[in-house]
Amino acid sequence: MRLTIFITSIVLSTISYGQTSIKEINLKAGEYKVGFKHYTINDSTRTYRIHNEFNNQIIGRPIPISIWYPMKIENSNSEQLTVLNYLEILKEEEEWKNLPNYFLLDWFPYLWNTPQNKAHLSEKVNAFSNPKFLEGNFPIVVYAPSYQASSIENFALFEYLASNGFVVISSPSRGTDTRWLEGGTAKDMETQSRDIEFLLKEIHKYQNIKHDKIALMGFSFGGLSNAITVMKNRNISAVVSLDGAERYNYPVLEKSPYFNLDRFNIPYIHFAQKEIPEEVLNSDKIPVELNYKFQLYDSLKYSNIYRYRFHDLTHSYFSSFGVLFANRDKRQDKSDDKIMTSYNLLCYHTLQFLNATLKNEKNASDFIENSPVENGFSDTLMSKKTKKTIKKDFTYRDFNDLAYKQDYQDLVPLYKRTIAKYPNLELQEGMLNMLGLWLSFNPEKKEQGVNVFSLALHLYPKSANLYDSLAEAYFYNKDYQYAILNYKKSLELNPGNQNAIDRLKQLKE
Repeated sequence: MRLTIFITSIVLSTISYGQTSIKEINLKAGEYKVGFKHYTINDSTRTYRIHNEFNNQIIGRPIPISIWYPMKIENSNSEQLTVLNYLEILKEEEEWKNLPNYFLLDWFPYLWNTPQNKAHLSEKVNAFSNPKFLEGNFPIVVYAPSYQASSIENFALFEYLASNGFVVISSPSRGTDTRWLEGGTAKDMETQSRDIEFLLKEIHKYQNIKHDKIALMGFSFGGLSNAITVMKNRNISAVVSLDGAERYNYPVLEKSPYFNLDRFNIPYIHFAQKEIPEEVLNSDKIPVELNYKFQLYDSLKYSNIYRYRFHDLTHSYFSSFGVLFANRDKRQDKSDDKIMTSYNLLCYHTLQFLNATLKNEKNASDFIENSPVENGFSDTLMSKKTKKTIKKDFTYRDFNDLAYKQDYQDLVPLYKRTIAKYPNLELQEGMLNMLGLWLSFNPEKKEQGVNVFSLALHLYPKSANLYDSLAEAYFYNKDYQYAILNYKKSLELNPGNQNAIDRLKQLKE
């Protein structure tokens, strides 16, 4: 059996039934009321087959999307949701949307039909259905679920974050061609990574989101997929791993053609489960190295990394579903009270990390840098290790990433800030010249091209070639007045510039 399947499944031997509730988890909501909406759109670039329709019909890949957000309070038809409302979304994502609700706890093997679980169905949650977004701009958290799991598996955490001024968006973990994954393979990882990237595009439909303040968060297999997504995308600001499988299945991460540790250079926090008891290691044939091996943590050089171990949480309890519905393994699980307390602390530490990295809140930054004891938590609850980034040479490519993020606006102030921090940064004239031309020849990016030339001429004010290229950019975009002006400046610096002579003659005619 593959390791990923093991760590995302619930141990079926030696079980007992849990007694928990949303109220007893005791997540104190922030200042915002929480809105929730769910919808499905299709990715027409990929194909898919609905497994439970028992036919071979191929359709565009459906992407169910769940989103939590600070809501606008008004007199509307918005209703406060219950746990059952979330499980109805689970039915859809599991491709059993017409399943009668009374079958829910019997149908899906990870829910279990017990009196305790039945009691959860009527529990009120904090979210309301489909209200309007609150006016303002909020940081965004893109969530990747665990192996073959639902977009709403961590709904209590999502509501908590939304009540504190974040937007959370999620889609289910599903296979490349059907609902079923292959078993935690590189193909599964790449498929989920593409789904995450789909959400990264989807968020641009919302005006209330800060598109330069994006964090990825994932549980179990979702953590693995997030790691490779970071290596492919430069617009991510931080990563949260909820006992992510990048620790358990690191060799799968290495199989990706996008694997590049140097591109993983943003703040990263990993929350790990308790040490697995020797009895469980032996009986379930689990490699003992899982208790101490953190290969991604050990391998990263250019990130500030925070690693916590929660001493009262086994793997299943890093999600709302696990805390509320999972059966307890008497061999290793702690009491329900301890599980709920630790899940509360997990959510709180996640919030503080996101406040620090996406909102730049000083108190949150201090909290993340402190030890658990300094923050008032017993070391019997959790332990912590940190690694600080190793400063590397800041290159033209790194600067271009910063410039790209701000759409090549205000480049001279950006350069001044960057050179103060990285005095060895060198922006070569030729590279700026090529970038300026490349942007200028795109009708939608001509302003950005001029901005690059402005920076280049700030650095190389006596470059006849830069003035000539800037004039070519204006000429191409039919701004002949500025083209003439810059051809003349080029000739002042280099009277032998034949291109400028010919262009001026052409423009005069």
